[in-house]
Amino acid sequence: LDAPWHAIYVETPQLQRLASQQRQRILKTLKLAQELGAETATIPGNEVAEAVAQYARNHNLARIVIGRSHSRMPLLQRSLATRVGTLAPDLDIIHIAREEGVSRTDDGDSNIATDISWVDYLYAGAACTIAAVVAAVLYPVIELTNTAMVFLLSVVLVAVYFGRGPAVLAAVLSVAGFDFFFVEPRFSFAVSDVKYLLTFAVMLTVALITGQLTAGSRYQARVAMSRELRARALADMSRELSAALVLDQIGDIARRFIESSFNAKSTLLVADENDKLRAPIGASTLAIDLGIAQWAFDHGEPAGASTDTLPGSAILYLPLRAPMRFRGVLAVEPLSTRWLLIPEQRRLLDTFASLIAIAVERVHYVDIAQRTTVQIESERLRNSLLSALSHDLRTPLTAVLGLTEYLSITKPDLSQEQHEVVISIRDETRRMTALVNNLLDMGKLQAGEVKLNKQWQPLEEVVGAALAATSHLLSRHVVTVDLGADLPLLEFDAVLLERLLFNLLENAQKYTPEGSRIDVRATLANDCAEISVEDNGPGLPEGMEERVFDKFTRGQKESTKAGVGLGLAICRAIIDAHRGRIWAERSPSGGARFVFTLPLGNPPQIHLPLQIDTRDSAVFEHGERSNTGNPDEHA
Repeated sequence: LDAPWHAIYVETPQLQRLASQQRQRILKTLKLAQELGAETATIPGNEVAEAVAQYARNHNLARIVIGRSHSRMPLLQRSLATRVGTLAPDLDIIHIAREEGVSRTDDGDSNIATDISWVDYLYAGAACTIAAVVAAVLYPVIELTNTAMVFLLSVVLVAVYFGRGPAVLAAVLSVAGFDFFFVEPRFSFAVSDVKYLLTFAVMLTVALITGQLTAGSRYQARVAMSRELRARALADMSRELSAALVLDQIGDIARRFIESSFNAKSTLLVADENDKLRAPIGASTLAIDLGIAQWAFDHGEPAGASTDTLPGSAILYLPLRAPMRFRGVLAVEPLSTRWLLIPEQRRLLDTFASLIAIAVERVHYVDIAQRTTVQIESERLRNSLLSALSHDLRTPLTAVLGLTEYLSITKPDLSQEQHEVVISIRDETRRMTALVNNLLDMGKLQAGEVKLNKQWQPLEEVVGAALAATSHLLSRHVVTVDLGADLPLLEFDAVLLERLLFNLLENAQKYTPEGSRIDVRATLANDCAEISVEDNGPGLPEGMEERVFDKFTRGQKESTKAGVGLGLAICRAIIDAHRGRIWAERSPSGGARFVFTLPLGNPPQIHLPLQIDTRDSAVFEHGERSNTGNPDEHA
């Protein structure tokens, strides 16, 4: 029907005495319905048909699906579908055929456990005996009708304390005792006056009705109290879990509430980043089997006691499913597995597990948020410090660089050793200036202070500028450039893209030996231009293809190479600002290959005016020569 659907279980007083096998079947059915997308509910009530009809109306349901009844007395006992149809004629009733040989009724009237507590019936007989003794003592001083009230009182008390069955026995025994001991002829069941027959019938009827009503009220009161206790436990647990800040607090809260609500021991197992369960949180006395717990976590299904998976285990392992993912496993060891077979109790335990899972996930994200906040603040302070230092360092570095240039041209000429010293100072000053510029660029890019000056321009110019800027570094390397003949105009910031290419070329020079080959290529790929800088050096360390773009990360942690690990981070920031992509990989030659993309976009069209040579009607366009005209004439 492609519609929302519900699966309900009406628990009458008779069904409370179901055998454990039947309770397990009911629990599995509700669990299956919930897994299939149904909204499940357990409803206490005295009459199944009334509860079903009322639930359907409260939830605005249109159809009721019921299994076909198999009554032992079909002429005397109406089926559940008939009773529901009588109470709710506006609802559609759908019958489901039963299997042959199945003698189970649809309303749970059969297969009820026979584990009746005969002690309650003995107490009922004892109560009637006490009532007879009290009535015998009061018989000389009270009327006979008041004597009957003593027996009715005993019936009510039995119904209140022992339920419906003992109350029925007490009603029969009370009428019999009243007739035997107090109606003439006494000490005989013979009746001398016919009017006493009516008295007996009325007395029996009143006793039965009173016992039934009292027992029903007792059952409803017990159900209401149980629900109130469950609701209070859920509210208290939810309140305490919402205030928990660490996993140890969640484990303690879960252990305390499960022990008080289910009289069971429990412990909490939380998964790590690799989806492996860690040791129990807090002190635990449970003999945890991590194999079963890991299976329950991996498959997302309960395992252990009262389940189909390793039911011989004394511990129930419940996976903790949070909104985003499974967060761990709740291990519960009950003193008695009987309460696990009660649907309402199992649903309460599942709700506890859901609350714990949500709390664990909340703590996880709170921890991530705190670490992220600390990282952001540390990054901000570090960038502020680096920007301030870099800005203050540029002035003295510029002065030092100017002094080295002045010394190289001063008269008289410097000696060979002095000239080499000046050259070394100049080179190191340039390198330090490049580092300072990288620090300033990174600070500006992260602060969003850089405004892109994007223009449509050829890539050849910026590549040439970058090669010229690194000529002193690449003098001992073999550099080849292949930009492709069909490369169109691209829209980019020339200054930033030159900085990007400078960093990539400097990086290739820095980590390759002298005489190595460095190739700069540009090709078209789908809707973008793909530019690469490739070398045939030792290549990137395994697993560093993505990490090399992190700030202050270098391919070799301990290295004599100059630098602080900001060049590639600046490259990624520049490409992100251009809405492109950059990555690193191993080249076919074994070296490193850095590739970045720039979107093609829609470059402007350049239209030149047409010129016509009237002497031979030859047309020249875009600087091309005609095939028939004067070869020295150009458009």
